[in-house]
Amino acid sequence: MKFGTVAIVGRSNVGKSTLLNRLLGEKVAIVSDKPQTTRTRILGVAHVPGAQIAFLDTPGLHKPQHLLNRRMVRTAVETLDEADILYVLMEATSLPGPGDLAALAHVKDAVAKRPRPIILVVTKIDLVNKHKLLPVLDSYAKLFAWTEVVPVSAQADDNIDRLLAVTVPYLEEGEAAYDEDTVTDQTMRTLAAEMIREKILHATEEEVPYSVAVDVEQFVEEGKLARIRASILVERETQKGILIGKQGERLKHISTQARQEMERVFGMKVFLEVWVKVKESWREDEQALVQLGY
Repeated sequence: MKFGTVAIVGRSNVGKSTLLNRLLGEKVAIVSDKPQTTRTRILGVAHVPGAQIAFLDTPGLHKPQHLLNRRMVRTAVETLDEADILYVLMEATSLPGPGDLAALAHVKDAVAKRPRPIILVVTKIDLVNKHKLLPVLDSYAKLFAWTEVVPVSAQADDNIDRLLAVTVPYLEEGEAAYDEDTVTDQTMRTLAAEMIREKILHATEEEVPYSVAVDVEQFVEEGKLARIRASILVERETQKGILIGKQGERLKHISTQARQEMERVFGMKVFLEVWVKVKESWREDEQALVQLGY
């Protein structure tokens, strides 16, 4: 049996969480087109023939503007230091940019402390004409002495099997660290909060998605029914109004979408109550961040 940890790192919005979900064949990380969607480290365990791989999805490496963002970047950097193998994600849709180079600088620092396999994963190849893909791959390949370079599309399930096959030989021999039925270490309570936040990300624009957090205040299981009460925190009254929407329609839509996904993932009926509360500058509030799991 082989076992190892793989950190999935890169700048914001390069497809880290989408890749994690595809590698596992299950959704354990929320996904949106908004940068900085992932705020914490997310464990996903893949069970493949002869090996177990603990994937660690990380917040995007970016220039932090708030205490929350500084914690997110710190989480990603700490995960870089801990993992046995690194997947460094960069998009096939563009040539290397400042964000990619800044993320690579963190990777180089981590490798200088402890050498290990570094696999470049070029994402979103389904969005690029094959004739244009080769120059992009060549540009990324020249940035660093990568152990392997694997172009993939997590959305189209293209080359994911090859990525896994390339990874397994670099794992160390050892005992599996997780039970065979373990896919993630996230609790149902945490997953519920993230599902609500994902629906908010899809339903809102501008500054609102970045100013939102979800606090599940009650999660009670009664047989095949889960009773969940959650508060959505925003920083301003105007944001509260946007979230609630005209006659409460937007909040109702968000709640319905979240409840339906919870029922699908949890395999039970869900009674969901959601409220919107204003907590000014919660992203700079140490106590609030701890309470929210950040």
